[in-house]
Amino acid sequence: MEVLDVIRTRRSVRRYTGETVSDADIDVILEAGRWAPSGLNNQPWRFAVIRKEETKDKLAQATKYSSLMIDAAVIIAVFLDNSTAYDRTKDVQSIGACMQNMLLAAASLGLGACWVGQILAGRHLVEAAVGASDNLELMAVITLGHPEPSNLAGRREELDRLVFYREEA
Repeated sequence: MEVLDVIRTRRSVRRYTGETVSDADIDVILEAGRWAPSGLNNQPWRFAVIRKEETKDKLAQATKYSSLMIDAAVIIAVFLDNSTAYDRTKDVQSIGACMQNMLLAAASLGLGACWVGQILAGRHLVEAAVGASDNLELMAVITLGHPEPSNLAGRREELDRLVFYREEA
């Protein structure tokens, strides 16, 4: 797919078929995240790849979206490595770019994915479940799987409602 097509057609997928996601596809998604921009090229992201039902059950306890954790074939927890951080705002923005790259890579592979930020309410449960060191701070998780068929339609505000200032060339 062309980049703009992937951007326009990507949706947050919350229903999966149960089919396995290959290690090769996971690596493509992680690689996309790895190539996100970061201030001073500090690359502050770290990943935990979760597949086992026992671990997914622990993550399910950390969020009100428990069925999403259980139904996903794979969960990728994305952490900020505070030992590499130099500017919190820029580092958190870099994590957002990393996650967006991962979501777009998943969509380009025909996989469904969902960015789950609400899990931060139970971040300590996630951090314990994957044995995260003290310098790792959970930013969000991405659920992955083969999407169930759906007619999800995207809706966005018109540009003239979003651009509040524009200078002429």
